[in-house]
Amino acid sequence: MKVALYARCSTDNQRDASIEDQFRLCRERAEREQWNVVSTYTDPAISGASMILRPGIQRLLQDAKAGQFDIVIAEGLDRISRNQADVATLYKHLKFASVPIITLAEGEINELHVGLKCTMNALFLKDLAAKTHRSIRSRVKKGKSGGGLCFGYDVVKAFDASGEPIRGDCTINKAEAAVVNRFSGITSAANHRVRSPSP
Repeated sequence: MKVALYARCSTDNQRDASIEDQFRLCRERAEREQWNVVSTYTDPAISGASMILRPGIQRLLQDAKAGQFDIVIAEGLDRISRNQADVATLYKHLKFASVPIITLAEGEINELHVGLKCTMNALFLKDLAAKTHRSIRSRVKKGKSGGGLCFGYDVVKAFDASGEPIRGDCTINKAEAAVVNRFSGITSAANHRVRSPSP
């Protein structure tokens, strides 16, 4: 039996080993079943919310339709996607190609998993978004960066006493700040000229 493995981690904050850990566990399952792993597919640091722009899952679909393997193994259904419509579409295409999805967490995926488990995953995403938004607002209120790399600033990498990263601290990048100040002066002068009445 030829099998393909799929693994994904959601963000850069997760350990680099996460994908390798998923593959290791999936390979152990394949070995127990005496299945032959012929392909691996991965989408590192890509959100589970949608699979449209995930090259790994797209290649998996193409190869499944070409008959390159008989089974797909993943650690859990949420590793494939947390979007119910995406999982339903993937499930439909793989079922048409006679390729079942088996996860270490749920076993062989069926219509019930697609309906119930994906609804739970969608609710998890909604709750996660609300918590993330709340955390960002809290950092901004404390005068810290809300996230992302802003021109004119450098991210300060620091850790607390327990080794956890301290998020939101930044320092001014003097070279970039000079560009910002110069541009601000040009914009301000241009706006003044636009608003000034003609002589």
